[in-house]
Amino acid sequence: MSANGGTKAIVAALLANVGIAITKFIAFLLTASSSMLAESIHSVADSGNQALLLLGGRRAKRAATPQHPFGYGRERYIYAFIVSIVLFSVGGLFALYEAWHKWSDPHPIEEWQWVPVTVLVVAIIMESFSFRTAIKESNHVRGNQSWVHFVRRAKAPELPVVLLEDLGALVGLVFALFGVTMTLITDNGEWDAIGTAMIGILLVVIAVVLAIETKSLLLGEGAEAHDVAAIEKAITDGPEVERIIHMKTLYLGPEELMVAAKVGVPACDNAEELARGINVVEARIRAAVPIARVIYLEPDIYSAAAAQAGTGAAAHTAVAQPGAEPDEAAGRPGS
Repeated sequence: MSANGGTKAIVAALLANVGIAITKFIAFLLTASSSMLAESIHSVADSGNQALLLLGGRRAKRAATPQHPFGYGRERYIYAFIVSIVLFSVGGLFALYEAWHKWSDPHPIEEWQWVPVTVLVVAIIMESFSFRTAIKESNHVRGNQSWVHFVRRAKAPELPVVLLEDLGALVGLVFALFGVTMTLITDNGEWDAIGTAMIGILLVVIAVVLAIETKSLLLGEGAEAHDVAAIEKAITDGPEVERIIHMKTLYLGPEELMVAAKVGVPACDNAEELARGINVVEARIRAAVPIARVIYLEPDIYSAAAAQAGTGAAAHTAVAQPGAEPDEAAGRPGS
């Protein structure tokens, strides 16, 4: 994913949320509407989340160190996970608490009745521009994926996080507008509490989805199937490698993939010839999948006879992959 595209979407969301948070809080002070307070805290939480995403993106650019030899790319995942926690606690749980408090002591909106409706309509317009920016930037990298698949499978967390936050903000504003409007029509503050509760439930659901998806990235995900196929083709697309014995891939960060493979190579006369062949294969992998920046290839002499007898390099592979089919354990290319 384009880092610049993600940053543009984050900045657009940050500017929109700061302005919206200020106007919502002023509206709350004038009307004492719990929906407006919940939405104010929601926008403050979203603003903090966008700041966290920007901080994570900046820290992830630090160079590798002896203590962190693979760099700091995963910091972007860590900060995205923190965002889900903030959204859950500061946004969702606070809104639910405020809904319970308002339900226990409901009161209508008696002064400045036009303010909350005006603020919410303006906020919907401003949030729509932010959401439009996130959609536009996501479309540059989404390709033919559905939106659900994009959110679930994207390796760079920023755009999915901003998309879900902006979607939640828009739906939350509609809920708030519903609660405030019904309160004004019926002169019953319980509708305000209902709107606030709907906002709280929405934020909790979005936070849980974000936490689940980001947790998967933190644990470590392998390359997508099409990238695995491209890497396998690059490895075997030449005389240097006869077959892949086994291969693993792992994202070290949103834009950095590690490839580790044990490959069967033909017999050669000297180490120089072997090293030259491995270098050629590595160059082909990087050309096929540019984000494959860390590559470890372990050459081995594949022996079908050893595989059948259960000894040698092929037998070692079979032990390492107890769930493989017999032909896969014998060295069929795979990941």
